[in-house]
Amino acid sequence: MEFDVIERYFKPLSFVSDARDFAIGDDGALITPPLDRQLVVVTDTLVSGVHFLPDASAYDIAWKALAVNLSDLAAMGARPAFYSLALTLPQVDAQWLSEFARGLADCASAYTVSLIGGDTTKGPLCVTITAQGWVAQGKALRRSGAQPGDDIYVSGCIGEGGLGLSLALAAKAALNDQQQQALLRLHRPQPRVTLGLALVELAHSAIDISDGLLADLAHILKASSVGAQLDYAAIPLTEAVKIWAQNQPMRPLQAGDDYELCFTAPRSARDSLTDLAGLLNLPLSRIGKVTPQLGLTIDGQAQLAGGYRHF
Repeated sequence: MEFDVIERYFKPLSFVSDARDFAIGDDGALITPPLDRQLVVVTDTLVSGVHFLPDASAYDIAWKALAVNLSDLAAMGARPAFYSLALTLPQVDAQWLSEFARGLADCASAYTVSLIGGDTTKGPLCVTITAQGWVAQGKALRRSGAQPGDDIYVSGCIGEGGLGLSLALAAKAALNDQQQQALLRLHRPQPRVTLGLALVELAHSAIDISDGLLADLAHILKASSVGAQLDYAAIPLTEAVKIWAQNQPMRPLQAGDDYELCFTAPRSARDSLTDLAGLLNLPLSRIGKVTPQLGLTIDGQAQLAGGYRHF
């Protein structure tokens, strides 16, 4: 049964671009590294009832499981290449598997990444994906590169994933356009791969926003031994998120599931980043600056780096 599942649903998602390589069909995949490239490897696990609601669609579960890994690759400036899948299922459901495979295929096609192997087993629903990508030798973006005087940026809008989760939990039937967009961002995040590739030559540090802006920015600050001053009014929030945060202004900054990029860059990169935002049709908002003094402040008030905690 296990090999039937692999053959029917997952082998069609596998391809290699080099005739010397092979993927699904042996005990392991064989991949030839491109010249002068380093391999970036990331892994994320999504557990039913923790990272997605038990009634989430198989398509959305698959899309998100792959997308969150591609977001990690984007944060390091890596070009996605391939991924492996470890899938734990309570039972074999042909319709569920068909939709799951379709979600993987659509996300993989959008970012040109191939399935090269993995494992299937029986148990509570759990999806683990390991994704790999290539970055030019010595060019990977790191959390530890932020420098005093750097501008701090975020891509897109902040808080939509958190709003989407609150809407999903409330199960409201009637949603406005921005609320529907937030729900879509929760279920089908858009990893900023093209942005990450461009930031390799512009940014000093980067991270993807998975656990909340404050928590993830704090990782950059800790790794770089610096601090930050943020301007709350400069943080991009949709009107729907502003309404959601009306009585809890820190809520969008602490909510997870945005999968935007937070990065720091020198002042000299401002014009280039403005041009890049136009080229990608993606807002890149300058929300603060890196300071030599440790700690994080918003509008001059010290803040704790609250966010999603796994334990």
